[in-house]
Amino acid sequence: MDEIPFWKSKALAEMSTPEWESLCDGCGLCCLNKLEDWDSGDVYFTSVRCKLMDGESCQCTSYPNRWDFVPDCVQLTPEKVPELAWLPPTCAYRLVDEGRDLYWWHPLISGDPETVHIAGVSARGRTISENDVELDDFEDYVVDWPLTVEDHMEPNPPAKP
Repeated sequence: MDEIPFWKSKALAEMSTPEWESLCDGCGLCCLNKLEDWDSGDVYFTSVRCKLMDGESCQCTSYPNRWDFVPDCVQLTPEKVPELAWLPPTCAYRLVDEGRDLYWWHPLISGDPETVHIAGVSARGRTISENDVELDDFEDYVVDWPLTVEDHMEPNPPAKP
């Protein structure tokens, strides 16, 4: 009998640190700057990436020390995931928290960290560094693509009991 993958058998809070870290698909969407409408509370993604995010790899260039450079970097925790409405609909942390399966392109499913980029759901090649944009101009970079899921991007169907 095949072993049930940890993301189907454990709650986020039950995962080990390596399991938790492996849930990140490497899309880089959470590292995009967001704007919040103070009146409505609506959050808008921009194509302006954190100064620490590499625009091609979509990885943080200083992950272990990121708070030294970006003190307001949000640390994802099992407790915070349900509260972060801005997490993209494809985010594995959100999917697992909602009891849903991972998408076919997630590296834990595909076995290849490039499939998130091949599927076109990452920030690769679509961003500009916050070092190159004035804060007052961020609104000129509002985008909706981090919140869209194409029909062909359906998650794997749940396993039959």
